[in-house]
Amino acid sequence: MLDPLVLGAVLASAVFGLFIGAVPGLTATMAVALLVPVTFFLPPLPAIACMVTSTAMAIFAGDVPGALLRIPGTPASAAYCDEAYAMTRKGHAETALGAGLVFSAIGGLFGTTVLAVAAPALAAVALEFSSFEYFWLVLLGLSAAVFVSPGRPLKALVSLAVGLLVATVGFENPAAYPRFTFGSIELMSGVQLIPVMIGMFAVSEVVRYATSIDRPLEAPATGISGIWRGQGRLLRAYPIAWLRGSAVGTLIGALPGAGADIAAWISYGISKRFSKTPEKFGTGHIEGIIEAGAANNAALSGAWIPALVFGIPGDSITAIVIGVLYLKGVNPGPTIFLENPQTIYAVLMIFFLSNLLLFPLGWALIKAARNLLRVPRNILMPVILLFCVVGAFAINNSVFDVGVMVAFGLLAYFMEANGFPIAPTILGVVLGGMLEQNVVSSLIKAGGNPLAFFERPIAAALGVVTIFIWLSPVIVRLLRRRAATT
Repeated sequence: MLDPLVLGAVLASAVFGLFIGAVPGLTATMAVALLVPVTFFLPPLPAIACMVTSTAMAIFAGDVPGALLRIPGTPASAAYCDEAYAMTRKGHAETALGAGLVFSAIGGLFGTTVLAVAAPALAAVALEFSSFEYFWLVLLGLSAAVFVSPGRPLKALVSLAVGLLVATVGFENPAAYPRFTFGSIELMSGVQLIPVMIGMFAVSEVVRYATSIDRPLEAPATGISGIWRGQGRLLRAYPIAWLRGSAVGTLIGALPGAGADIAAWISYGISKRFSKTPEKFGTGHIEGIIEAGAANNAALSGAWIPALVFGIPGDSITAIVIGVLYLKGVNPGPTIFLENPQTIYAVLMIFFLSNLLLFPLGWALIKAARNLLRVPRNILMPVILLFCVVGAFAINNSVFDVGVMVAFGLLAYFMEANGFPIAPTILGVVLGGMLEQNVVSSLIKAGGNPLAFFERPIAAALGVVTIFIWLSPVIVRLLRRRAATT
């Protein structure tokens, strides 16, 4: 691992990953895809090092524009973007960004430790997941959207329904039937997540600035200083949060097809559900950022568990990586630890190194980004809008996606003006297709018998937990009423 070529690849890909993650619309998956041609000219270890390091950096870097501008750089940062931005508006940007950096690194180190110690055992559990288990897991994530949203749960449920409706557009459904396309060829493939996310988070903020006369037009000009200050206190104050987020992120990452964005949403929901102060969530509370920030980086390491042990991708990133592994002659599978032990253990060491590099390089990114807070909003907002247009267009080189971005930006503006949270809509778009695919597959397997969703042990456990979460408000209300009468 101390080969200068390997270390050079780690450093170069770290800088590249930070840049990609910090630009809204460019995802960690795109960072890996862009590096694939470079890996053709590298030996196996530097090639894998490029992908490991760039993804770890890109997932964290997405937190920076989310906290400063309310524009999540990657989908994994969307879960707690509003929370971090609320802290920035209060003048606590350094705390939000520092916590994102520290606990992302901790989550990544935790997931890497689990990968090194218990990869075969966790991969065996992951392989037990069928469509029944994924159905309940998706429902658990969707339930989190309702519970984590500030304000009325009914409005969050309506927002979630909007996202699920958007996810039904196109013909990428079990029946392969074009739905809600209205004769448009562009809608045949569905509504793309990135233009929707950019529109609802970024364009809505530009519209809000342009139409607002009541709120101050300048962002807090407090700057960012001392991001390390208070992080030790947060470690001691929320040990359960970052441990639970790291564990949940690793487990969800190990599930084929899940990924860091789902891990972040579920962890944020769990954090609010079990917090001693759930009423503070959505107002600029650090607890949810700690838990979800640890989860998304832990999920990156967890996704490598089924990829290395069984050759099954844990997410879209490891799907690309598996192709590179085969190309380099490092065939993933149960015998990989016997046939290529030196390569695998070097990869594990690179995982540790890349997460440790988050501290100095992430600090440098935050120091560079702090100048954004000093730019007047009447200059910053048009520049943001320009980047939004470029980011939305770059996904498919399509002007139609720019139109989608603008439409959802206006939709988000009117939703928030009337008290409807937008985060559940984003989650509905992310998970809607997976929910439909798994419920239809499960019903076909079961011959339409709904009891089959509880016949498998893991599915039954997830189902009971999900239903308990749904019924918990009613149960709490009944218990309070009984206590009041006695």
